[in-house]
Amino acid sequence: MTSFHRLTALKAITLGAALSMTAGLALAGDNSVSTDQILNALQPKPVTRGLSAGPQIDPSVKAKEIGFLQTIRNRKTRSLSTGEREEIAEIATNKPKIDLDIQFDYNSADIRTSSLPDAQSLGQALSNPSLKGSTFIVAGHTDAVGGETFNQGLSERRADTIKKYLVDKFGIAGSDLVTVGYGKDKPKDPNAPMDPINRRVQVVNMDTKTASK
Repeated sequence: MTSFHRLTALKAITLGAALSMTAGLALAGDNSVSTDQILNALQPKPVTRGLSAGPQIDPSVKAKEIGFLQTIRNRKTRSLSTGEREEIAEIATNKPKIDLDIQFDYNSADIRTSSLPDAQSLGQALSNPSLKGSTFIVAGHTDAVGGETFNQGLSERRADTIKKYLVDKFGIAGSDLVTVGYGKDKPKDPNAPMDPINRRVQVVNMDTKTASK
């Protein structure tokens, strides 16, 4: 084989290895959630009245939910009582929601650079006109590593960080975002409370049309 052919073959092998490595990195980092995925998850469910099939509206329950949300809007995260946090969780049970794997620096409320695409997708989704008029809960959760008091505070700071990001970067009204922290009390996987999967931000569309106009 001539020197020219050997050099050409070597370049081809090197290029092939580089492309293979690039493809592997793309697949490894392809875990981000898209704006459309968030948007679809947070869309309110169709509501029907009367005897037709589908979710039914109970006006008294709806009125109670709206009244409660009005009392917690514009409140500081740490001002919420345990009872209020539990009521938020109860109302959120049947609401459109999504868990986002937004990671933060260790023992910190700073969003990791690798999680910024997810935070950006969230901002784009909440800016969509189809979601206008809703109040959103931004709930911070931690794993079970560490003490209860520390994790509670950390989850609150992380929820506040997401709210600030959405307000500063996307101009979303702060009054439309209610932040709450649950610490390690509501793991995504109760059978593995220390698993990193429990470190997440949950966004819930409370769908009560109490947001600022």
